[in-house]
Amino acid sequence: MSRRGLLAVCLLLASCKRTPPAAADAGTDAGAQATVSAATGLDAGLDAGSGDGGPLASVTPPEDAVAEVHPLAVCDARGEAPLDAARRYYDEGHFDSALSCAAQAAALEPDLAAAHAERGAALASLDREAEAQLAFARALAIDPGDPDALLGAAHLYAVQLSSTRERDELGALYAERGLSQPSTPPELVPALALVAAMAFNDLGQADQALERAAIVLAREPANPEAKYEKALALFELCRFREAKAAFASLLTDKDRAAHAHQHLGLLLEREGRWKQAEEHFEQARALEPQDFPPPPLPSPEEFKTQVTRALADLPEDMRKDLAGVPVATEELPSEDDLLANQPPLSPTILGLFRGPSLSEPCDGTETPCRSVALYRRNLARAVRTPEELREQIRVTLLHEIGHLRGEDDEELAARGLE
Repeated sequence: MSRRGLLAVCLLLASCKRTPPAAADAGTDAGAQATVSAATGLDAGLDAGSGDGGPLASVTPPEDAVAEVHPLAVCDARGEAPLDAARRYYDEGHFDSALSCAAQAAALEPDLAAAHAERGAALASLDREAEAQLAFARALAIDPGDPDALLGAAHLYAVQLSSTRERDELGALYAERGLSQPSTPPELVPALALVAAMAFNDLGQADQALERAAIVLAREPANPEAKYEKALALFELCRFREAKAAFASLLTDKDRAAHAHQHLGLLLEREGRWKQAEEHFEQARALEPQDFPPPPLPSPEEFKTQVTRALADLPEDMRKDLAGVPVATEELPSEDDLLANQPPLSPTILGLFRGPSLSEPCDGTETPCRSVALYRRNLARAVRTPEELREQIRVTLLHEIGHLRGEDDEELAARGLE
């Protein structure tokens, strides 16, 4: 893959930005999506059909049906080697031609990782993502350290495909492998570090995201994507004053202004400056109505009623475990609660369990020993409808009960209670 090409695509185009997860918080998100095992390095990219036969049903074509073949055009290398021509076409944005020449290069040298990496880059740019996954997988099977294949695979999983934990983990793994190799060309380092920062922020690992964003900004101080990832990491690390300045600097960036307004609203809300916060929320909604719809925010009394109903609907064994454990409804998590952990908890957490698990004794430092809090504003922003809010309250309670019973976040994520 052309090093200049992907660097330009990743660092300059707004469309490079990955699709965020549906819920705002990585701590109690119910929106886990089904993916294939990360061990394969591939997602199920083919349509399995639907209908009465179930998710694996398919339609049998007539016996006389003939599949239409659409061959690639012959590579017009213009006197260059096919791989060099593929890279040139990719840089010029002629992705069909890049694919034709990369395919010829791979046919001539089937064990050349760079040819398959170039095929993957062209396929990804043509939105043929399932084929791109296979091309990158083949390149990395041939040469696990090929820097272009690592960058292309990292970008595909962490940026281009919609965000899931497994995809973000794969993207981070590939980007980190590229950064760790002394043989990685220096011009690829900013792109790899940026993809790693994106993946780590999506995974809730803001401390590592901040470090990777710093690598980019040390080389490219005006890089807008790296500035955004830095601002987001500062917010998640509860470094609120620095985050406010970082997001304020992005208000004139048309591609990131909506997200900057939204986060400034969140920061002002934490300060109790409700009117100024709402002004920023309105600006974010005006700029990106799909990303920032009005939250279905119930009144404090209505929210408390919904939580009470969700508690009453829990299975008997869970209600028994919650006996003597108060469940409070709060507006937002306090700074003390967020900073009680290192690294800090995200300001957008939906709920919090305080205290030791049921299998551990109380040490007398907290009264009551154990408690649960659900956060009205964060929960409302994590959903789009009142029905989704009621479901998210239920799932958040299940998540916190998991902590009460001694499960950690990784175990809960494995059960779909991330």
